[in-house]
Amino acid sequence: MMIFQDIQDLEDWLRPLDYVQFWHAVEPYRFSMQERDHCDELIAGGKVDPALILSGLKFMAVLELSASLNLKNRIREPVTAQYLTNIH
Repeated sequence: MMIFQDIQDLEDWLRPLDYVQFWHAVEPYRFSMQERDHCDELIAGGKVDPALILSGLKFMAVLELSASLNLKNRIREPVTAQYLTNIH
């Protein structure tokens, strides 16, 4: 099970996964979108492009998992911020 610091970590983790890898990867997190059979039927029937389904699943996984894991967006600290610290 992966540990994520922020939403961007989650997105980076999901990005390279294909359809099968996606379902295996999110299984431990109890991703509530357990509609794999439905998605499989849509793809097998040629009704929906597999890339579109995967894109939608990843989007929904980011929303749901970031909420359930209480993840926030990464706060980027500007390089100059290190010089703004008061040392007195």
